Amino acid sequence: MDYNSSRKHLILPEYGRNVHKMVDYALTVEDRAQRNHVVKSIIAIMGNMYPHLRDVSDFRHKLWDHIAIMSDFNLDIDSPYEAPTKEKLAEKPDRLPYSTKRIKYRHYGRTVEVLIAKAIELEDPKEKDALIIMIANHMKKSFLNWNKDSVPDEKIFKDLVALSKGKLEIPERLKLAEVKEREFVQKIKKKKNPRTDNRNDNKNDHRKFNKPRA
Repeated sequence: MDYNSSRKHLILPEYGRNVHKMVDYALTVEDRAQRNHVVKSIIAIMGNMYPHLRDVSDFRHKLWDHIAIMSDFNLDIDSPYEAPTKEKLAEKPDRLPYSTKRIKYRHYGRTVEVLIAKAIELEDPKEKDALIIMIANHMKKSFLNWNKDSVPDEKIFKDLVALSKGKLEIPERLKLAEVKEREFVQKIKKKKNPRTDNRNDNKNDHRKFNKPRA
């Protein structure tokens, strides 16, 4: 028996063994023009395997890179893009700097602090008030997500002023958007699963139609 475990390792398994065999065949074609024609045909087949990605930018570039990888970078062809190298592929990405800045109120998150800093810089009073209202409403939703209980607007206003170090003033008679706390929390905790709901509906229908007659 010929098992896959005893066959040649697939470099990119998502394309399957037949595509890898086509790439291996392209390596054996000696005529360069014919080899380019074969590779273009393979590229077309690879693209048809993922039609939903045709409109994605650089999709064809990725296909040409993938065919080079599957050939172990031994395929000598006229690629419309710069061919990748084995050394470039093996390079490790640069380490991303991890923010060590302390977040005063973790339940609001770092983004709220960035927005507050932006609001402080704004000079137009209307734009500043509009941004403050948006930040306050977002803070209320974030608080409910973390606290899972009701929260008075005054608490949000107090925290916003504290985060701005007193540099922001709450617009007069500001009332935050009404949020039904319990419903908001339930939507976050319980996102309906259509498959589970359908199974439950089927069970109920089964019980309904198979109910014993009196």
